[in-house]
Amino acid sequence: MRAVAAALMGFAGAVVSVTPARAGDVAPLAAFVAAGDAVDAPLGGLSGNAARGRAIVLDRAGGNCLICHRVPVDSEPFQGELGPDLAGVGARLSVGQIRLRMIDQSLIHPQTLMPPYYRIDGLRRVAPRFAGQTVLSGQEIEDVVAWLRELK
Repeated sequence: MRAVAAALMGFAGAVVSVTPARAGDVAPLAAFVAAGDAVDAPLGGLSGNAARGRAIVLDRAGGNCLICHRVPVDSEPFQGELGPDLAGVGARLSVGQIRLRMIDQSLIHPQTLMPPYYRIDGLRRVAPRFAGQTVLSGQEIEDVVAWLRELK
């Protein structure tokens, strides 16, 4: 991940390829190129589905985004206030900026409270049954990005 951090500090860009902690645990994660504060290309060339992304954001057992963020869905009670309100995020950030924040916000803001959703290395206090797994898959990241970009 040092290559990505270097890219975010002003270098042209870096390709990052991440592999599981132990061979055989999970398939290797898709490589991505971070340029500035964005990852412009979809993970693994995948297309996101906004309806699935909305469901992931609202799923308190999966993405659990609502623990920290507010979203413009009035039927969802008990939304968080710790992270930024996601209403209008598609107008404030580019798709690539949203994608990098979903992959690993700490690449932009090292002291962030937001967990990395597409990283398996360098994590602390991971339950053994979750070791070597990302919080969200590449497809789920792209689905969430697809929904968030619609929030204008």
